Amino acid sequence: MPFTPFHLGPGLLIGILLFSKMDFASILISSMAVDVEPFLIVMFRLPLPLHGFFHSYFGGTIIACLTALGIYPLRGVFGRVLAWFKIRQESSFKRILYTSLLGVYFHILLDSFFYGEMNPFYPLTGNPFLGFFSSSTVYEFCTFSLIFGLIIYVYKFILKQSAS
Repeated sequence: MPFTPFHLGPGLLIGILLFSKMDFASILISSMAVDVEPFLIVMFRLPLPLHGFFHSYFGGTIIACLTALGIYPLRGVFGRVLAWFKIRQESSFKRILYTSLLGVYFHILLDSFFYGEMNPFYPLTGNPFLGFFSSSTVYEFCTFSLIFGLIIYVYKFILKQSAS
């Protein structure tokens, strides 16, 4: 499956836990942005590996920078959407950029545990992380991250704000 929502779980959990240090919209978007690569490969039937260049830290850096450049001018729009979820946050380009880098890099790390065609340290070939964790372990981690992230979100932004 080239494009899954599983990466939203860790993005949500990291974004909630490090809310004062990170841009929340950026961590959610960047944690999934890398999967544009396999999506396009499947859609256009390109003769490329599903987890190729952009699933490396070098290629991922390009994705993160492009993501940050796209998010920054739209930060007001994202702010209004987040306000609907009771999340308010001011941000800067610097915060959006380093958050995008973290989201993309974490995505690449998680995928590198079970995609043999990945070369995370491109231009070096090989995947030293392959098999370190099983795919089911990674999926469980992503699922539990989503659940814990949602629980912390409800407590921190819904219940706590309602009490004040």
